[in-house]
Amino acid sequence: MSKRDYYEVLGVSRSASKDEIRKAYKKLARKFHPDVKPADPDSEKKFSEITEAYDVLSDEEKRKNFDQFGHAFRGAGGAPAGGNPFQGFGGGSGGGSFDLEDLLGGMFGGGRGGGAAGGGRRGQPRAHKGSDVKAEITVSFTVAVEGGEHSLTVQQGSTHEQLSVKIPAGIDDGQTIRLAGQGSPGTGGGTAGDLLVTIHIAPHPWFRREGHNLLVDVPVTPSEAALGAKVDVPTLTEGVLVLSVPPGTSSGAKLRLRGKGVRKPKSDDRGDQFVVLKIVMPKELSEEARALYQQLAELPSVDPRDGLWR
Repeated sequence: MSKRDYYEVLGVSRSASKDEIRKAYKKLARKFHPDVKPADPDSEKKFSEITEAYDVLSDEEKRKNFDQFGHAFRGAGGAPAGGNPFQGFGGGSGGGSFDLEDLLGGMFGGGRGGGAAGGGRRGQPRAHKGSDVKAEITVSFTVAVEGGEHSLTVQQGSTHEQLSVKIPAGIDDGQTIRLAGQGSPGTGGGTAGDLLVTIHIAPHPWFRREGHNLLVDVPVTPSEAALGAKVDVPTLTEGVLVLSVPPGTSSGAKLRLRGKGVRKPKSDDRGDQFVVLKIVMPKELSEEARALYQQLAELPSVDPRDGLWR
């Protein structure tokens, strides 16, 4: 397979100045350097081709021979065929030589001082942090409200690792927890990436959340709502409590249980629990109950819809 024209490799015209050639090389070298694209198997080949082109075109004598003989100049008094494409860097007599760390040091926080992410020595692989890994888990309603732990299995290479995810109290559905260093391993001595765990909350059969408050629907009979009563009410963590329903309570009324709601993050405070009363009628009435309701209907009363639609 024939080699590409060096001017074509660098993307410059045959009349390009040395400064234009140098700028074109630096731009391409930054793009295709193997440390920049470690996952690209062709990056090293592309970088070698770019460097070889620059090595020739940045040297006046080599460029003159290449312009006259093409790639055959290497057998006509030019540089020996198969020479080292990196020989122009780090000093020497070539007119186009410059330090590879000067070229790429700014990209990795290194530079001539050495000792940064890429190490101080040329040729050493530069350290790259591993990529982050995403996962999703579904926790119970109670764990989301009270906090707790949830196990998670992640794959690390060919093995599976069991992790324990700490769930903070009061976490919301869709929030993400970051586990530092539990993602993909780094390269060249770089640190591992992070594991980003998105939290989903399973529904509760009775409770629902509104911010830091809990709501629960509690059915009551018409007589309990009309006359008042004491009814059993569930709480999320304290079992069943007895709640007083005031006489004349309408369906949909909310009664507050202070401090029985969701734990607030980074504090011991809690929201409240609201008991939403629902008046429930029996599906079937006995003859006696029907007669009593009939008597009730015949008593004078205020029409609850009076003036509502005006």
